Amino acid sequence: MVAHSRNKTPTSAAKSGGQAGTGAGPAFQHFQAAVLLLQQGKYEKALAAFEKLLPAAPPTILERCQMYINTCRRQLEKPKLDFPTPEEHYDYAVSQLNTGDYEEARDQFNSILASHPEADYAFYGLALLDAITGHSLDCLRNLARAIELNPKNRLQARVDNDFQSMVDDPRFTELLYPEIP
Repeated sequence: MVAHSRNKTPTSAAKSGGQAGTGAGPAFQHFQAAVLLLQQGKYEKALAAFEKLLPAAPPTILERCQMYINTCRRQLEKPKLDFPTPEEHYDYAVSQLNTGDYEEARDQFNSILASHPEADYAFYGLALLDAITGHSLDCLRNLARAIELNPKNRLQARVDNDFQSMVDDPRFTELLYPEIP
């Protein structure tokens, strides 16, 4: 039997207060805060946080810090979309919808509504997107608002093939063909 010495040298985790590799150190907390900023789309603040963290970053997160710095820089270099009219903005949103970039299309429709809350065509576009992506309740809500703002949207929706997934829903039928008292 081999006798083990009781005078072992402390591990690096013990020397650092038990934080090596656990993700509990201040550097990791700063890293998490920077990632949150990135996820929120606050690229300038996230970039500053990652750059500040970089010199002291432990090897376990150093590569990810560098990757996120590059991501922030790419996002900040993207040209901002600027549309002369809300209708042209709508055309862009529809083009995104038609190419299958549903997230971008939704962002653009919502952006139109943020600056033009009475834009019936943006509600109609959201209703189309919701129908295509299987969000029935949102489709009905957005289409109802589009029709409320512009009753001609009811006629358009009756012949629009993009609402095909909704035709068997009685609520959709009631919305398009309301009973006349």
